[in-house]
Amino acid sequence: MDLTTIIGLIVGLFALIMGYIWDGGHLSALFVPSALLIVVGGTVGAVIVSFPWSKLKELPKAMGMAFKEQKQEAGVIIDDIVEMATIARREGVLALEQRAVEYHDPFLKDGLMMVIDGTDPELTRQILELEMDALEARHEGYAKIFESAGGFAPTMGIVGTVMGLIHVLGSLSDPDSLGPAIAVAFAATLYGVATANVAYLPIANKIKVRSKEQISTMELMLEGILALQAGENPQLIRKKLTSFLHQKKNSKAEVGGEFGEER
Repeated sequence: MDLTTIIGLIVGLFALIMGYIWDGGHLSALFVPSALLIVVGGTVGAVIVSFPWSKLKELPKAMGMAFKEQKQEAGVIIDDIVEMATIARREGVLALEQRAVEYHDPFLKDGLMMVIDGTDPELTRQILELEMDALEARHEGYAKIFESAGGFAPTMGIVGTVMGLIHVLGSLSDPDSLGPAIAVAFAATLYGVATANVAYLPIANKIKVRSKEQISTMELMLEGILALQAGENPQLIRKKLTSFLHQKKNSKAEVGGEFGEER
């Protein structure tokens, strides 16, 4: 379980609720079932309309990316590739077959099997890059579901508020009830904006971050597979992959810094 996602959601909700109570608000006033039904139900309905079933049925996988920690240690992968490169130089690539069949990562496993089968290096690169592109596109689809929910939720909140105000304006004969009724109407706007900015959009961002991490690891594996296939010295492979890993990290840091300055 990825604790940062859980902690972030808890901290966000806690800050909103405690800030409201600190200002003298009553917690019971925040719970309006009708407004919650309009916002959540309307958002879910809009998302269902927006995406085909083939995309919606992958929602559990999308949630898994956001809430489950992805355990892929780059250092361990580099050690494994160097070890296999050593075996390949000493005994030939066919000696890696049993190791490849039992390897836990399907991407590296597929690459090793292509090397063992004698696939042309350029074709190996093309096939693995296509697999990476397909995975990246799938992850982008996961994020878009939550981005869409984050776009629809505030609008549904406004719709709920307008519906509540219509009900209020139909009861002007009782002035004493106007204040509480208007407060209830605006609860829908609160639900819409809060769910979008505390849950939906942050989850979409977490999926994108996880996707970039996974693709970066796959690029590392690809370089290692091609180096192993070329019969490069194991220690040079280690140095190459370590440098590649550091280069990717520095590139991400520079992009993050530029983004922060723009903001």
